[in-house]
This record gives sequence, structure tokens and C-alpha cells, in this order.
Amino acid sequence: MNYTRHMFMAGMVGLGALLASGAAQAQEVTLRLHQFLPPQANVPQFVIDPWIERVEEAAGGKLKIEHFPAMQLGGKPPELIDQVIDGAVDIAWTVNGFTPGRFPRPEVFELPFMMTNAEAASRAYWELFEKEMKDTDYANLHMLGAWVHGPGVLHVNKPVETMDDMANVKFRTPSRMIGFLLEELNAAPIGMPITSIPEALSKGVIDGAVVPWEVTTALKIPEMVKNHTEFAEGNAFYTVTFTLSMNKAKYESLPDDIKKAIDDNSGMEFSAMGGKIQASYDAPAREKAVEMGNNIITISPEETKKWREAAQPVYERWAADMEAKGIDGKALIEEAQALIAKYTEQQGNGSAEPSTDEAGMDKPAEGETAPAQ
Repeated sequence: MNYTRHMFMAGMVGLGALLASGAAQAQEVTLRLHQFLPPQANVPQFVIDPWIERVEEAAGGKLKIEHFPAMQLGGKPPELIDQVIDGAVDIAWTVNGFTPGRFPRPEVFELPFMMTNAEAASRAYWELFEKEMKDTDYANLHMLGAWVHGPGVLHVNKPVETMDDMANVKFRTPSRMIGFLLEELNAAPIGMPITSIPEALSKGVIDGAVVPWEVTTALKIPEMVKNHTEFAEGNAFYTVTFTLSMNKAKYESLPDDIKKAIDDNSGMEFSAMGGKIQASYDAPAREKAVEMGNNIITISPEETKKWREAAQPVYERWAADMEAKGIDGKALIEEAQALIAKYTEQQGNGSAEPSTDEAGMDKPAEGETAPAQ
């Protein structure tokens, strides 16, 4: 009797160990992803979360990616890049401009009027990353995605119809490049976090902000300023570069099958869809401003040429800055322009645009908006 009971207990212990082993095998790795926006914002909700789901599914249950939005793991947004490099977090989504000048080469895509559309520019960004930035700017990181948002727009408390209207207007600026351009246009660039825009507008600290349409609904910008200036199609006043990156040592420590799950869902197509999805929220946000009766000014192609010409000193200033760092800025500008032109043309031919289903991304429903960065 005792022998039988002993064997039964031994069997139960063995079964428990087997089950525990199976559970451990089913989820071998947990990674922590940190970023600066709330979970309901466009990028976390429609880009990052779907990416997590696809990677976890491809890993067959062996991987769990924990998503910590709104800086829940501590620190400020400019610290995200060091958090992932130092291994305090495993993955981080961030903006290069949070640490001005630290990632010089990607700034080429932030030059004024460089971008045509977010998807083509994001493809160009990823290709140039692989060629020029992988072993330089991002040598300490394992890159997962690199993309840009849709065309930047001027949202101001007075109409801006010509360059002369920019004089002495105080704008919140998103990057060094646009700060340079605003100076050339005799405006006053003021740097601050994007979340500070509403309070700064209400207190008169700034007269306007340079942001894409996508973000305006969440920040209630159309309620605070009634004038919006955009440019002829294919001429983006500016854009900002984003990265989703992973701690290099952590990535290299992963089993091959989990690496493959990550690799298969990262890179060029993921970057292109990141840009495309983020930009897809511009139209519904713009429509909200139209419904409110706001004044939307579109600079004509002819007038846009004058703004482009006024932006040329920014290119020269940036190229000189790059040369001082030992980087051929003029060559980077030519490369970026050629790549953007290539992917824009391919898009026009329908050869560079995978279906939404292929990329696993959700498109906004008609009229739908969500809080944005």
C-alpha cells in the first residue's frame, strides 16, 4: 500500500515537473517594449500592437512581448534610446529628434520638402539605413523598423498664405531641420514636447505648431487655432523619423526560431507600412477641421517652389554640419532624393505597395480617428 502510494506521489511529481517544463518551453522568452505614447494612440494601437501579435504568433507561443506605453517604465522620452542600448528595456520606439544631432544621417529625411509621401520615404529610409546607417548611427542597436509620418502642416492662430506671413510667428518646432527652416523664414522656433502644445497655445507661448494632421485631433489643435497651411501634393513641409529598435546583445542571445519570428516581421515592409498607417490618419483628422469650418490654405505648386527655394540654405547648413562630422552630407541628400523618387515612382506603378492583409495592418475606417503622437 505504502509502495503504491509512493509510486503515485512520485508520478504526480514527475507529471508536475513535465507540465512546468512544457509551460516554460511554451514561453521561453519575455521582452519588454517601452515607448512614449498612450496605448490608444495611433502608432501603439495600429502599428506596434499588431506587430507584437504577429511576432508572438510566428514564435509559436515561445515569445511574449510586454508593451509599456507612456513611459510606464520610467524616464523621459529622450532617454528611450539609451534605455534600449543599455538593456534597461529590450525594445523601444522613439523619435530620432528627441536627441538632436545624435543620429545625424537620418536627418536627411527630415529636410524640408524632402518627402513625397510617408510610405515611399519610409522605404527609402530603410534602404539608406541598411547601406549607410546600420554600422554607423545605429551600430549599437538591432533595428526592427524605421519610418516617417505624413506631411507636416502649419497650424497657426493667423492665416499664413505667403512666406512674409511667417515673420515673427512663434512655432513649436519638431526637429533641428524645421528649426533651421523657421529661422530662414524669420519665424521663431520653440522646442517643446508635443504634449505641451495645447497649454503653450492657450497661454500664448506659441502662435502655432508644425505637426502632421494626424496628431491634431488628439491635441485639439483645430479648436485652438483656426488656420492651417498645407502645401501642394507631393511637397511635404517636413517629416520626422522614428525607429523601433532592440538591444543588440538581447537579440543576439535569442534562439534562432525566435530571431526568425522577429526578422520575418521587421525590416522594409514593416517600415513602409508603419509610415503608411500613420499617414492614413491624416485625412480623417483634416476632415474634422473642415467640418469645424476652419480656414485651410493650400499653397499652390507655383508658390511652393518659392518656399522650396527659401529652404535651400537649410540643405547647405545641414551638409556643412555633416561635413564637420566627417560625413558626406551632399552625397546623402542625393541618395535620399534618388531613393524617394524611386519608391514614389514604384508606388505610382503599384509595385511598391503590399496589401494591408499582407502586412497585417489595420486601416482606419472612414471618418475614424485616434489619439496620435
